[in-house]
Amino acid sequence: MPGHYRDHVPTDPIVVLPEVADALAGGRPVVALESTIVSHGLPRPENLRVARAVEDTVRSRGAVPATIAVLDGAVRVGLDNAALEDIAGRDDVVKASLRDLGTVVARRLPAATTVAATSHAAARVGIRVFATGGLGGVHREARDSWDESADLATLAIEPIVVVCSGVKSILDVPATLERLETLNVTVLGYRTHQFPGFYLADSGVSIDWSVDDPGEVADIVRARDALGTPGGVIVAHPLSLDDQMDPDLHDRVLDDGLRLARQKGVQGKAVTPFLLDHFHRTSGGRSLEVNTTIILRNAGLAAEIAVALAATD
Repeated sequence: MPGHYRDHVPTDPIVVLPEVADALAGGRPVVALESTIVSHGLPRPENLRVARAVEDTVRSRGAVPATIAVLDGAVRVGLDNAALEDIAGRDDVVKASLRDLGTVVARRLPAATTVAATSHAAARVGIRVFATGGLGGVHREARDSWDESADLATLAIEPIVVVCSGVKSILDVPATLERLETLNVTVLGYRTHQFPGFYLADSGVSIDWSVDDPGEVADIVRARDALGTPGGVIVAHPLSLDDQMDPDLHDRVLDDGLRLARQKGVQGKAVTPFLLDHFHRTSGGRSLEVNTTIILRNAGLAAEIAVALAATD
């Protein structure tokens, strides 16, 4: 029952919310949503408000939302209101990538799922479309640190469409796109040939393929299925110029945040939340507005793609 997810110990490590299970069984569109943005990406209480708004946006476009997180020893595909509040309000929520899922499930730790973990869990239960803000990728000093997000390798094997606004601003965009090409991950610009730069509409790097509508994405996915092409599809959805952060403000805040991260010795997966927090605190609230716009727009487009896919299956 909603609000009573703690009342039993799940025997299955993946528990699907009945609404989501019913939609999947009936061939209706479902959109997966990550929980890291809820627990680590946005400040309280804005995180819970945005999480609910994202789910509402998916519903308004004709699909069922499935926010994914780990609670009480299970990966939960779809959260009721009590579980969503729990993930948004707890201080002990672990940020779990794909490699961490088995550990946090076995130890019954509360965890928010990254792009990699969410993609895997969604694909395991048959969800084909996932909306997020920005992907992880190759870090700027990867030649020395070998720091590359597990998101990339996961998308090389999981059959999922990920709608995003490029990769986080802290990353090396050209290197990330090179890695995606090596891993055979399809990258489609949505009504653009320019790869978006998360807070910015254009990262300055061009991409080969552009699509004009959700139906075209669905056609590409169906062709890939027929060909047996492994891995996922990235739909890169840029902000409008009116919605993006002022580029000069963005660059100043980013440079300052990278300098502070180096001074404080922040490394690895701690860098992204550190820099996001820095953006939120020093951009006068502008980054929070832009981040919210990004995820809401991406959720809406993901729902439209899921609807188009369901119509062709």
